[in-house]
Amino acid sequence: MPQLSAPLPAATRRSNGREILRLAVPAFGALVAEPLFLLADSAIVGHLGVEQLAGVGLASAVLHTAVGLMVFLAYSTTPAVARAIGEGQLGKALAAGRDGVWLALLLGVVLAVAGFVAAEPLIGLMGAEGEVRTFAVNYLRWSMPGLVAMLLVFAGTGVLRGLQDTRTPLVVATAGFGINIVLNLWLVYGLGWSVTGSAVGTSVAQWAMACVYVVMVRRNAVRHGVSLLPSWRGIRSMTKVGSWLMLRTLSLRAAILVTVLVVTAQGAVNLAAHQLAMTIFSFLAFALDALAIAAQALIGKELGACNAAKARELTRTMIRWGIGFGVLTGLLLAAVAPWVGALFTSDREVQSVLAVALWIVAAGQPVAGYVFVLDGVLIGAGDARYLALAGLVNLAVYLPLLAAVAWSGAAGGAGLGWLWAAFAVGYMAARAVTLGLRARSDRWMVLGSA
Repeated sequence: MPQLSAPLPAATRRSNGREILRLAVPAFGALVAEPLFLLADSAIVGHLGVEQLAGVGLASAVLHTAVGLMVFLAYSTTPAVARAIGEGQLGKALAAGRDGVWLALLLGVVLAVAGFVAAEPLIGLMGAEGEVRTFAVNYLRWSMPGLVAMLLVFAGTGVLRGLQDTRTPLVVATAGFGINIVLNLWLVYGLGWSVTGSAVGTSVAQWAMACVYVVMVRRNAVRHGVSLLPSWRGIRSMTKVGSWLMLRTLSLRAAILVTVLVVTAQGAVNLAAHQLAMTIFSFLAFALDALAIAAQALIGKELGACNAAKARELTRTMIRWGIGFGVLTGLLLAAVAPWVGALFTSDREVQSVLAVALWIVAAGQPVAGYVFVLDGVLIGAGDARYLALAGLVNLAVYLPLLAAVAWSGAAGGAGLGWLWAAFAVGYMAARAVTLGLRARSDRWMVLGSA
């Protein structure tokens, strides 16, 4: 078993820092570009009317729940490719990437067909009626072709990250965002296709991005003599890892969902403030996710190369950076908390309640930095089973805290403050403990072929 090694020389640590930044900075840009698709759709559709915007919002909630659960296509492909690169087996790496793309295509087709057929009852379950329901169904159905492309983009992005390339995904995401805006403006307003035009435009943009990745994967496979046909053994292996990662993601989304249910009972003001606080928390998470993506690629590569010492040193460096970034963003957020609400709403009560929540978010940022980095390290190591089981444990710890907030009947700033204390401090602390204990052991450091 690999043992905890002494820190590497200062020059080596500086080299590691440059390596992390080389992957993390472009990854951050790509992560920020992705949610801009939804913002662009909302901004363009918002000028059509309230019913259209509400319909798109409902359909997007359904669509992005499905897409969020499929993010394992990137998270399982990256470490598989990176580990093979570390072993010095480019052909094996490209074969793993190819199998990830095929799995994305198969899952995408199944989900797209199911979504198209079930669009009406799914939207009905959300309680939509009248024109809102009609617009929601139209948007969801015409988004289904793009769903296939979105999953291909996940897999393609995972391949490139595993190959230690995060710049190309940034370029592709930026170009896709530009195409999306142009197409949506033309289809929605130029051709008068309403919300259908927005869905079609986004689907076309997603396919343009997917084609870039598919062509790149195909070209590399052909160049290095790797068959384009899938290996069913490889796909089964991806599915096994992916199922654990899906369970991990499901536990995270369940925590967020039950939080929304509790805050909804606190009234419209707290619900609005919570939505803004979660938006800010999520934006700050993008930077931490960039470090996590760098961790996935680098840790997978070094474990594949049987370089336990460097994997440890990279982990230590990224933990320091994650906590340091959390301290920095926490201080900045605490300083602007009383005034940042004015950027989003003119309601003084929402602004006041939001400030309380943001102070709690600020206090929890160092813990969040630690958690996000270790999550990426363990994903890069292929420790998906532990992450899934730990996610269930964390959820079991969080639910009683949330129940206590609900039973307290606290409202206003106190109610939202306790809610965010449960989430940003309690839940994240539980994640920190489960991930930290695992990282301190050697059980996740499987060297060579996983």
